Amino acid sequence: MKVFSRLAGIAATIAALLASLGTALADGVPTDWQIGMQEAVTPVMQDIVSFHDFLLWVIAFIAGFVLILLLIIIVRFNARANPTPSRTTHNTFLEVVWTIVPSFRLLFVELDVPKPDLTVKVTGKQWFWTYAYPDSGNFQFDSVMIADKDLKPGQLRLLAVNNEMVVPVNEVVHVLVTGADVIHSFNVPAFGIRIDAIPGRINDTWFKATAEGTYYGECSELCGENHSFMPIAVHVVSQADFNTWLTQAKKQYAADEPAMPTTVAAATASAQ
Repeated sequence: MKVFSRLAGIAATIAALLASLGTALADGVPTDWQIGMQEAVTPVMQDIVSFHDFLLWVIAFIAGFVLILLLIIIVRFNARANPTPSRTTHNTFLEVVWTIVPSFRLLFVELDVPKPDLTVKVTGKQWFWTYAYPDSGNFQFDSVMIADKDLKPGQLRLLAVNNEMVVPVNEVVHVLVTGADVIHSFNVPAFGIRIDAIPGRINDTWFKATAEGTYYGECSELCGENHSFMPIAVHVVSQADFNTWLTQAKKQYAADEPAMPTTVAAATASAQ
């Protein structure tokens, strides 16, 4: 009976996993039981997912092929049957080709920034983000995680922020990334972007979101004790909605001076 009980438990777990798989990849947030990547909403991320899936099949084939070779070697080329073994170890040419051919096109796409429709400067700070729109009115604002006690229905714990980065859908966004104090990392999985924010240096990346919605990320460098409390939230909207937001943001943030938000300490303390 114990065996059947355990098998039933395993079957239930697998059923729950398969049932949740359809929703695990639906939004730009991590979900329970997620075993795959978040749904791709940029051309770069779609290429990354395709590259990943292609390599998975290639690696599976190689693993099976090597296993067969090992079994043949064990049977036919053991020390008794083959006392003088071959000294061949690897093929440098094949290793170079394997490294260059599959990945260089994708790396080129990631690094070659198309003509941008919008530029956003992202500055990582301990422990929040500052977003500036230098060619859209030259304003900036801080994006701070919302404390647990201040969360509203529908807002995600440790991911929701007071001010989201807002961009239009189907437009090329050029992201300039730097750090104000230590090294941070700007990472949005659904966009396929991850780049370090280094003090005194400007790195850049880009994305073109093809679906409206809110997509989340987090700092991916160990930047200090509150490293896990500086989420990234990017709100992708229609061009009309973006224009409306832009008009309001210019008035709201144009006169703001960059400063340490007083809510940072409260937000991180509440989350802990």
